[in-house]
Amino acid sequence: MKKCLLFNEKFMLFIVLLNVVVIFLQGCGLDNAVMAAIDVVCTLLFVAEMVAKHRANGFRRYWTEGWNVFDGVITLVTLPALLIYLIPDFWDLKILVAFRALRVFKLFRTARYFPNLSEIWKGFKLALRQSAAFLLAYFVIIVVVAMFNSALFCKSAPDYFATPLDAIYAVFQLFTVEGWYEIPNAVAGGMPPVWMHLVRLYFCVLLIGGGIIGMSLINSIFVDAMAADNNDEVKQQLATMQRQMEENQRLLKQQLDDMQRMLQK
Repeated sequence: MKKCLLFNEKFMLFIVLLNVVVIFLQGCGLDNAVMAAIDVVCTLLFVAEMVAKHRANGFRRYWTEGWNVFDGVITLVTLPALLIYLIPDFWDLKILVAFRALRVFKLFRTARYFPNLSEIWKGFKLALRQSAAFLLAYFVIIVVVAMFNSALFCKSAPDYFATPLDAIYAVFQLFTVEGWYEIPNAVAGGMPPVWMHLVRLYFCVLLIGGGIIGMSLINSIFVDAMAADNNDEVKQQLATMQRQMEENQRLLKQQLDDMQRMLQK
């Protein structure tokens, strides 16, 4: 049993998939005693796996391994959902059902079998680190534009710009090309024709500058940073090949010089 729980990842992935299917069917209304029993058994197996790994590896070692931390946190957070079966008529516990849905994230355990996952994660962290300054600057621009728009349009479009916090979300929508025409129309509605066209022109400039150009820059910087690690490897290989060619040329030249001296003698 210990081997089945600890070392047979295929078995535990099957349990995860089974539990996800049960949660899905229960959410669709197919909630009966069989489904509840399967859900309880799956939960107890997750707890048994965590306890067995604690006994095998120790507390400190368990909570220093990334995948164990991921599984353990989800198991502990979703464990109180079992109370819904023990006290089914207590309506205050209904919210615990939502926590049970977090077990869906256990499917990320399959990520460890992805090829080159460590290289992908390394490239992602490198890209995030190199683009952090630009992302921060982009966020500052969103906040500044949002505060400016809130001051201008808080009365004409309170649904979008009533407060700076509302305005930040509206500007973010605009920059991600969501609501790019609803927001200007809501602001310009009821204005004189001249002001209406000026407002629409203003939002078009925001869309082009912050949405199209800004998001394109973020994408290009992030993608370039993700590929930088591969480019560095290629550059190293090219540099090694160049050194080898230079060394071969030097040896060939030395051999030719030696042959010329032999012929002169």
